[in-house]
Amino acid sequence: MMSLANAMRSVRREPGREVVANVVARVVALVALGVATILVARTGGAAGVGAYALLRVLPGLFGVLAACGLPSATAFYLAGPRRHEPGMMQAIVVLMLGGGVVGTLVWLAATPMLHRVFFSSISIPAVALAGFTVFTQLPVAVGKGVLQGLEDMRGTNVVIGLEELVFLPAYAVLWAFGAREVGLIIWALLVADVAVSGYAWLRIARRSGKFVIRRVRLPLIAEIANFGIRGQVGGIVGLLNLRLDFAVLGAIAGPATLGVYAVASKYAELLRLPGLAITWVMYPRIARQGQEQVAKSVRGLVPRAILWNVLAGVLLAVAAGRLLPALYGAEFGSAVALTWILLGGLVLQGAAGLATAYLYGTGRPGMNSLALGFGLALTVLLDFLLIPAHGAMGAAVASTVAYLTADLFLIAMLLRSSKPARSQAGAVVLASGDA
Repeated sequence: MMSLANAMRSVRREPGREVVANVVARVVALVALGVATILVARTGGAAGVGAYALLRVLPGLFGVLAACGLPSATAFYLAGPRRHEPGMMQAIVVLMLGGGVVGTLVWLAATPMLHRVFFSSISIPAVALAGFTVFTQLPVAVGKGVLQGLEDMRGTNVVIGLEELVFLPAYAVLWAFGAREVGLIIWALLVADVAVSGYAWLRIARRSGKFVIRRVRLPLIAEIANFGIRGQVGGIVGLLNLRLDFAVLGAIAGPATLGVYAVASKYAELLRLPGLAITWVMYPRIARQGQEQVAKSVRGLVPRAILWNVLAGVLLAVAAGRLLPALYGAEFGSAVALTWILLGGLVLQGAAGLATAYLYGTGRPGMNSLALGFGLALTVLLDFLLIPAHGAMGAAVASTVAYLTADLFLIAMLLRSSKPARSQAGAVVLASGDA
């Protein structure tokens, strides 16, 4: 067994380089997504951009839900104490394929409703065709998680970048061959998904070695699904926490105010990237080494994570004063003050990302979901209290308070559950509810 000293050195061993590499991959993906949006806007207009935005989100959500949150569970089972258990990879593959098939069938069955609610500007056959991206997007998402669990950080970073980047040549080639309108977007998504998932799973095959066909173990599949569901609740809650203010502000204050707020919010969310990268890098490390081996070291990383996020927030705040009006025009000048407030709410995201990695890596994703759920409850309450009277400024304050509260809750959970063994009795009781 790895000694405590070696485990602490392993957790502390230059994680910063891997975090920076993951941030770079995410920035590449964001830039590629921005370029793709411009390309779609030039060729398909506003309707094309709207369809593209929905098609990047909804099919993936269908697939992840049908697969019971599998992408978030893979790292724990492939890097954690169960990693050498026979049939682990087969269970993941079966759950992925089953989720892809079920999600696609549900989409096809719901096509009339999806057409009526989300895609009324395109044909029903095109909506049905988009359902097949449910099946193609899921192997990309699971592939990233599997590479993460195998601690192939270079591979998972490449997939994160390629996921958005490959769409660009696929779109251009299909347009050159005569594809147009939303069909062009759907076929480009299908081609890009197949290419990126092919790369990911070929890399997985090389990393994991010979694949031995074994009897499907339903209890193991159920256990992985249970873990994934507990984590996926937090994913959905986190998405609602980020975007509920958009819906409420748009309904109350109108599209112009929402547009200014959206610019401020999107810019401020750049400060979330370090926290996301910390979670991605530290999750499999913690799962592999175990709670007792890494607890002290992870606690020691909290101040460093806070410090770096505060410094990054200051830099973004200073740049916002010149950058936002220069990029978007003078009418977006009011977005600067909103940005400063929102950045203040995200300064703990680095430490919160570390807490999320610790909770997932020690097998307690439900505790992470609980903290995010508390933040969402605050968002709902404060949005309806502050937005009617204060508009975009009220939305910014509501989001900031909710972000800080959820992050403090997560950090408190990390500090509580990583106490030395003699103080762990209460934490063990708490953890048993999320076993």
